[in-house]
Amino acid sequence: MMHTNLFNLKKHLFHTPLKLLACATLISGALHATADVPAMSVQGNKVLVGGEVKSLGGMSYFWSNNGWGGEKYYNASTVSFFKQDWKASIVRAAMGVEDAGGYFDDPQGSKQKVRTIVDAAIANDMYVIIDWHSHYANTHDWAAAVQFFQEMARDYGQYNNVIYEVYNEPLDIPWGHIKSYAETVIDAIRAIDPDNVIVVGTPRWSQGVKEASWDPINRNNIAYTLHFYSGSHGQWLRNDAAEAMNNGIALFVTEWGSVNANGDGAVNEGETAAWMNFMRDNGIHHANWSVNDKAEGASALNPGASTTGGWGDGDLTWSGHVVRGYLRDWNQIGSGNGNGNSTGCTEVSLPGTIEAEAYCAMDGIQTENTSDTNGGSNVGYIDAGDWMSYSVNVANAGTYTVSYRVASLGGGGVLSIENAGGSPVYGTLNVPQTGGWQEWTTVSHDISLQAGQQNIGIAAIEGGFNINWIALTPTGTNPNPVQSITLQAEDYSFMSGVQVENTSDNGGGMNVGWLDAGDWLAYHGIDIPASGQYTITYRVASQNGGGSLQLEQAGGGVVYGNLNVPSTGGWQSWVDVSHTVTLNAGIQDFGLGITSGGFNINWIKIEAIH
Repeated sequence: MMHTNLFNLKKHLFHTPLKLLACATLISGALHATADVPAMSVQGNKVLVGGEVKSLGGMSYFWSNNGWGGEKYYNASTVSFFKQDWKASIVRAAMGVEDAGGYFDDPQGSKQKVRTIVDAAIANDMYVIIDWHSHYANTHDWAAAVQFFQEMARDYGQYNNVIYEVYNEPLDIPWGHIKSYAETVIDAIRAIDPDNVIVVGTPRWSQGVKEASWDPINRNNIAYTLHFYSGSHGQWLRNDAAEAMNNGIALFVTEWGSVNANGDGAVNEGETAAWMNFMRDNGIHHANWSVNDKAEGASALNPGASTTGGWGDGDLTWSGHVVRGYLRDWNQIGSGNGNGNSTGCTEVSLPGTIEAEAYCAMDGIQTENTSDTNGGSNVGYIDAGDWMSYSVNVANAGTYTVSYRVASLGGGGVLSIENAGGSPVYGTLNVPQTGGWQEWTTVSHDISLQAGQQNIGIAAIEGGFNINWIALTPTGTNPNPVQSITLQAEDYSFMSGVQVENTSDNGGGMNVGWLDAGDWLAYHGIDIPASGQYTITYRVASQNGGGSLQLEQAGGGVVYGNLNVPSTGGWQSWVDVSHTVTLNAGIQDFGLGITSGGFNINWIKIEAIH
């Protein structure tokens, strides 16, 4: 596709000699039809689409900087593929600014990459975010941003497709510094483009939406950036977002990830599902990070994936699979207060039963009412290549019997149970013909599972069946049951007031920090194998005076014990501290209350005392 700037082409046509005017008019009309998407506008705390509350989803390209790897995907073919195959409604051109290979080093090349994405989005009837992808915009000469956005406004301001993002992720700086910069750039854009939506970054890597809501910008059609990463940002940030909207500002999630805030790690499917529901329910538009094949968890593509689209399942990372599944349903389900995937995704403790419709991600299936015992819904319309994934916590490693409640009118099918993403495969099973789509039977096989939190997938090798539920129970009796459970501190089910960060402790990963008096964490679905006494060990670090914590039943109804945390000499100088408590057998929900703060936690170990 020719990457001609559509606005300049239209201006050229108006200077065409009269004998060519009729032809020019036809071409100009065709261009206008190509760009025919409803106008976005801000009303109260919503970014409306054609005057209606919607939630549109799409993809953010990686930094455009030369030599960074993601720039090779800045072409019209990938935009078209996202529209046709992923059903995306939005793309975001993340133009790097001050870093090497960005706008300050190569302004013309950087602008051309942006134009390529914008032109392709207009041609595909998509919305496009023109992103000044900077962490330091307010510290530079503001004239550079003014000049860039005025040029974009002159060339594209007449298209409803275009959204301006004037500051990607400010660092931990006061909102007032951001606001002053933003008002200058906004006024420059509004001198040319009076109405297209402008999105403004917020403090602390665009999580400080509350601060923005306390002192909003007094201009028309302004939204505020909310960024989240499911592995690091949970209910506390959704609470902040809800408070900001209650204060009257509109939010736009121009970037989100299914993994940790550093862009790496495994997909957190439970938190991703919670965020998807939150954005759907609140009519928030969003773009996933990122279109790249970099070897990190947030990349949608595996290394070496085609630079022009056409990606198959083998080209996608697990994040790519999950995001594609959401986007393909996003604009097909529901209406009014946002469109999106309806999911009951919660972490299931094993042994236990998974309702098939409570998937965390899926591709190709639908749900329907079931006439099976106890009613509810089942998963159906399963064809070869379709899949669902579920978040589970396996209490004890060992052999499990997996039972599936299935129905099939015709020839049955073949399913596979596997680690989400396809490797390893734990086992396969033939599904029999049952004589009807609501004629149910139970089939089973044995598989081996490791202990701990994990994402399992159910994939259709051959389709033609429905599933109502999946139950996993230990096979026989394990003569040496595991009597030790380790909880990664950051794998909480719910929390208040804490944050996560990378840890330098043995094994790496993340730890929980910024613990203050009154903060708490909850860990649900912990299977205590037998009643008795247990040693609870906490891996802690404290720069100064330590603190204290309280182990309790989630909600505080029962307190099991208290413990003082010593000073360890540094926030990443780790020691073990422990106390002994009495616990009852069964599935438990534990809470960790911070009675006085000033320490970090990496993990919590529960060990039976023999």
